[in-house]
Amino acid sequence: MNLKKTLIGAGLALFSVASIAATSYKIGTEGGYPPWSMVDAAGNVTGFDADVGAALCKKLDADCQFVVQAFDSLIPSLSANRFDLIISGMSYTPERAKRINFSLPYAVEDAIFILKADTPAIKADSAESIYTDLAGKTIGVQGGTTHGAFLAKVAPKVNIKDYETLDQMQIDLDSGRLDGTFADLTSQSRFLKQMNTTDYALTETVIKGSSDPETLGYGIAVGIHKDNADLKARVDAALCELIEDGTIKSASEKWFDIDIANYDACK
Repeated sequence: MNLKKTLIGAGLALFSVASIAATSYKIGTEGGYPPWSMVDAAGNVTGFDADVGAALCKKLDADCQFVVQAFDSLIPSLSANRFDLIISGMSYTPERAKRINFSLPYAVEDAIFILKADTPAIKADSAESIYTDLAGKTIGVQGGTTHGAFLAKVAPKVNIKDYETLDQMQIDLDSGRLDGTFADLTSQSRFLKQMNTTDYALTETVIKGSSDPETLGYGIAVGIHKDNADLKARVDAALCELIEDGTIKSASEKWFDIDIANYDACK
């Protein structure tokens, strides 16, 4: 399978982003997955997703409005035409692609565990050792994300507990009601710093986002309705420009302190 050809499509070069007429789009996002997507005290969506959405809409010459709702309801709502796009740190997976279209993956993200600091798995030198050490333990994941599906596949003896939001999961970890959590490296690192404790730590082994495309996907992408091929082509073209001009890099370094732009997406 040539993923690049599938994602970009034969007609990508035909679209000039600058020539697209001004329009408006509604963008679905979770708003509760820092630092990807948060809602501030004034009700404004902030975070990496918000910056990507603003830059994308500027390229599309479009006025955009964020619609905030639970992560696991985003795909059904897009399919029901309640909004036009999903920008919510969503991985493009084969299973999700049965229901909606995806743009090219504009960012790549790895995952990691937070566990009690004295757990042997903290210093495990392989992912398989972590899964073995966690047998019978309860690990929190956010419901509807790729992390739960991945963990269920590779570590069936782990007890997985789903949470509607990242905040709820982290509260339970901080309160000692979980043995650990599994989520994006960027979000886990941010939360551990906020905990300001030596009782928990990140595992030394990182779970690469490319380790299992079936569950973890091909990268972070924009969700688009299956019937809107024209919008997909426009979004793909705009995202390539944002990768090439350094906008995605700047936004990711602003929120994550690392560059997660997917430079291979448009080659």
